[in-house]
Amino acid sequence: MTGKEILLNALRGKETERTPWVPFVGSHGAHLINKPADVYLKSADLIVEGLEKSRELYEPDGLPIIFDLQMEAEIMGCDLHWPNDGPPSVSSHPLNGELDLSILPKFDINGGRVPMAMEATKRVAKSMGDQVGLYGLICGPFTLALHLMGNELFLEMYDDEDGVKALVDHCGEICKEVASAYLENGCDIIAVVDPMLSQISPEHLQQFVSPALNDTFDHVHDKGGLASIFVCGDATRNLEVMCQTSCDNISVDENVDLEKLIDIASANNTSVGGNLKLTLVLLLGKEDDAKVDALRCLDLGKNTGFILAPGCDLPFNTPPKNVAAAGLMSRDAYARETARSLNIEFNDTFEDIVLPDYANAKEVILDVVTLDSKSCAPCQYMMVAAEKAAEETGIRVSVREHKIKVREGIGMFVKLGLSNLPTICIDGKAVFISTIPDRKTLVKAIFAAAESK
Repeated sequence: MTGKEILLNALRGKETERTPWVPFVGSHGAHLINKPADVYLKSADLIVEGLEKSRELYEPDGLPIIFDLQMEAEIMGCDLHWPNDGPPSVSSHPLNGELDLSILPKFDINGGRVPMAMEATKRVAKSMGDQVGLYGLICGPFTLALHLMGNELFLEMYDDEDGVKALVDHCGEICKEVASAYLENGCDIIAVVDPMLSQISPEHLQQFVSPALNDTFDHVHDKGGLASIFVCGDATRNLEVMCQTSCDNISVDENVDLEKLIDIASANNTSVGGNLKLTLVLLLGKEDDAKVDALRCLDLGKNTGFILAPGCDLPFNTPPKNVAAAGLMSRDAYARETARSLNIEFNDTFEDIVLPDYANAKEVILDVVTLDSKSCAPCQYMMVAAEKAAEETGIRVSVREHKIKVREGIGMFVKLGLSNLPTICIDGKAVFISTIPDRKTLVKAIFAAAESK
């Protein structure tokens, strides 16, 4: 069987001769061909080159065409900030906190960078589509709604339920348009990437988002494709609801207990993808670390309805040797047995990372520990919430981002005793864990910390 056939069977929940391997190469493809991400993500030629290089280095069973959750938002009037080492982030919201859909431009499938992405899709489908399963990644309806409105969306879920429902449904219609384009140009799987689902309750997920998700998944099935949902952060409370949608697959990152997800997904006839550790292992670790972590995933997932994959978009400068080492575990039984003898210990105690003297500080200190607010949507909106709340208080507040893509961030993560991302700590205490607070709640928490000094 081809790698593509193995992948498609796994997505359908079938037993496979081995576990398929899908490295989620987004802006990392630019790194592989020595190009900046902001140039790469605007060029069909470069994306094709990056994916061909990914195929050569990683021997994948599946690949995404482009990993950029801002492509649809750009067409809808969002301004973007473009770093050279990752995907863009949204820097403005056309609804500006007002639930008035009439001011939004009409979504144009031929606008923005969509034609470029479709050109890349056609060319990659021609060159490798018979051997490699191709993913078309689209921005999920809730995350797109947040891009369009900003953090005020969370408050409106209580104040204007009908308005939020209409906005998310509208975004669901955009999802279907982009999904159709990907399928028509050669993709096999549509992945609805909705990282912000980890930030809402199961009840709100069912009320506002599940209908749009199911509509999109059913649309994909009607067109002969398979449907996956990607979620970032600690989405544990929402796993049951997501697995009860009509998707074929759910993929998660390291914040979710993979064994727990497999139990829930199996009961709902849903396949699973994940959840190699992006930063500590793939980005900052060594080849042996990648092998051992891949074995962890493979032993839990086994060969029925499981896809080995990183939990999200590979960081730009992830060492290729680490990614290749993880993928080797899915293909080579001898390599797996050899790797089982490895004794991996993470010995860094981060003694040089010193926490502030929170009790005696003259200001309230907000430590926001993230993957990277420039490339991770939940991290971005948590940083926005922290900065706006700090400004509103009118008192001395210091907001500091600690990205676990670098050693200092991991050190703060360890020293603060954290277990999930993103998290807001107030004067050294984890207060908002993988949950973006509304502005009023965060302002109140900052004032409480100031009064306790």
